[in-house]
Amino acid sequence: MLIDIIKDTGFVSLMDKHIEEVLLYLFEQNQNFGILCKIDHVTFAPPLPEHICNEFRQMTLFFLAGYTFESARLEAGYLSFEAGFGSENIGSVVTLPLLGVMQIIVDETPIFVNLASVKEIKKEEEPSTPTGINNSMASFLSNPENQKFIKK
Repeated sequence: MLIDIIKDTGFVSLMDKHIEEVLLYLFEQNQNFGILCKIDHVTFAPPLPEHICNEFRQMTLFFLAGYTFESARLEAGYLSFEAGFGSENIGSVVTLPLLGVMQIIVDETPIFVNLASVKEIKKEEEPSTPTGINNSMASFLSNPENQKFIKK
C-alpha cells in the first residue's frame, strides 16, 4: 500500500539522499531553481516580523537566484540560504530539512517531487544557532560586499 511505502524508513532515506543529489547537481550546474516546501518545517534566523510570517501559505515557494542562490548551503541534512522578505527586504537565513522540500522546480517545471512522509522529520535534529567564531563569521558573510575577501 502507498501509505506504507511513503512512511517506510528505507524509502524516506532514499528520498532524503535523492533530494540532496538533485540539489548538489543544480549547484554544480549553477542552475537557479525553486523549492516548494511546507512552511511548518522552515525556520528563519533572525525570526521574521509577524506581518511577514502571516503572508506565507502552508505550501510556500522559495526561488533561489542571485545572492540567495550564492548563499545556499547543504549541511547535515538541511538546506539553508539567505533571503530578503517583505517590502522592507528584511534579511533572514532560511533553514529547512531536506525532507521538507516537496518539489524542486526549474523554469516553472517540477523536476523532483518528494513523496516521503514529512512526519519522519525529527525536530531535535535542527541545526544549532552558531556561537562565538561561527556567529562572527556568519555575520561577516551575511554582507554581500564581504564576498570579495573570501578566497575561492
